[in-house]
Amino acid sequence: MKILVGYVPTAEGEAALAAAGAEAALRGASVLLLNTSRGDAYIDARYANEAELEAASAKLREHGVEVTIQQAVSNGDVAGELLKAAAAEDVGLIVLGLRRRSPVGKLILGSTAQRVLLESPVPVLAVKAPSAHDD
Repeated sequence: MKILVGYVPTAEGEAALAAAGAEAALRGASVLLLNTSRGDAYIDARYANEAELEAASAKLREHGVEVTIQQAVSNGDVAGELLKAAAAEDVGLIVLGLRRRSPVGKLILGSTAQRVLLESPVPVLAVKAPSAHDD
């Protein structure tokens, strides 16, 4: 089995990475780490650099998990890139980190995670980063 983790170098991405590592170790699965830029800016903090990708890969290997890294520029469709990779790589689980949003933000704004949750043909594990209040 292969697990796809949508990774960005943020607290949400780190939470997704930790959950994917734990699930992969539990299931004896490998991990496909996909880092995607929207392609809407010359500098995108969501597009991980080499050091960030190596650190993420090392965290997964600490669990004894085999990891493959892919990066893509999505032309604004990050959900599409995740779904395309899931289909191409025949994954059995997708793991995503979720941002905390206000109720109005949830109502007005669309979300990559929401689209993946609704359109994925495989189970999706959505995790939140620990907040400052989670001690």
